[in-house]
Amino acid sequence: MHVDPLLRDALPARVRVELDRALDAGAPVAELLDRALAPLGTPACHLLTASGRTLARTATARAELPAPRAAELLRAGLGATVRVDGDGTVFDAWHLHLPEPERVPPGALRETAELLGRHRRLDDRRRAARADAAGELAAAVDAPVADAARLRTALAACGLAEAPAYTVVVAALAPSGGSGEAAAALAEALAHLPSAAHAVAGGSGGEATAVVARDPDAGYDVRALLGEVWPLLPACRPGAVPYAGVSGPVDAPERLAAALAQARHALAAARAAGPAAPRVAGLGDLDGLGALLAGVPAEVREVYRVTVLGPLLGTGRGAGAMLLDTLEAFLAHDCSWARTAGALGVHVNTVHYRVGRIEALTGRDLSRLDHRADLRAALLCR
Repeated sequence: MHVDPLLRDALPARVRVELDRALDAGAPVAELLDRALAPLGTPACHLLTASGRTLARTATARAELPAPRAAELLRAGLGATVRVDGDGTVFDAWHLHLPEPERVPPGALRETAELLGRHRRLDDRRRAARADAAGELAAAVDAPVADAARLRTALAACGLAEAPAYTVVVAALAPSGGSGEAAAALAEALAHLPSAAHAVAGGSGGEATAVVARDPDAGYDVRALLGEVWPLLPACRPGAVPYAGVSGPVDAPERLAAALAQARHALAAARAAGPAAPRVAGLGDLDGLGALLAGVPAEVREVYRVTVLGPLLGTGRGAGAMLLDTLEAFLAHDCSWARTAGALGVHVNTVHYRVGRIEALTGRDLSRLDHRADLRAALLCR
């Protein structure tokens, strides 16, 4: 009789029964992993996420793999890696990794992955139940009028009540995979942070919002730690570029709406910074006029641009473009007539003439600092 080679080396029936009982009893995933591989001498094995976070490891895997190293092992296909089935996304998927695959027969590895998959689906259901509470918290924070009682109730439902301080993080993916994927990416990144209790929910426009409970005495900075973890996320979904904005800390639930506005402004700055690379921005990264303006709503920027620069465009497409190029060069070269002429390849007198036209059309005097700032801001709004 032919026997499937994957079944030939399966786990002993007695072990399978014991593992089923342990799973039903709520055994943690690390215990299940150890007990599944114990009949094989408990070889070194790590249960990892695609971003390199260690969820569990066998007792013989003496050290936890640093996340960058673990992500690289998965990406390079070193050793043996089996994906554990679950209901999540690519950002929170589980992977069994064995540095010495020859020590575990394929059938036993497959059965171990199936066992952990059942544990994962139970965990997914528990997370789905918590997602409703996180969604209510995000809605309460984003409400047009702050409701202190609603905020405190929502924080308590998420296990975040009475924290000394809170930080808000807003994240998005480009190209957008929807708020569900953005929420999964943000939750995965925050799971790398030590002792950072948080609630994450998807929102409109493909963005996800997280409220992070912070202890100011814990000695960690959400912005700095997310910045370390963020470059690991593209390994989960190649081609995706994640961005995040982080607020400053606030010490009361009623100030969470202000923190959300800060985080959204910082997210806009992260997106505008370019090139297309994973980036986390905080308030400290708003260190220039361009970064500051990036958080201004696009429709407001457009009105300002047209108001300030529109008269230049009214001179005709070719002439308007020439004057805009001259203005940009003139400001970039600190209003130096000679250097602007050299950059544009024209005579100095031509620069004088064009700047005069710009001043006449816009009503701005380029010898004045405040008028130069107005025009520079309008150029950055293009």
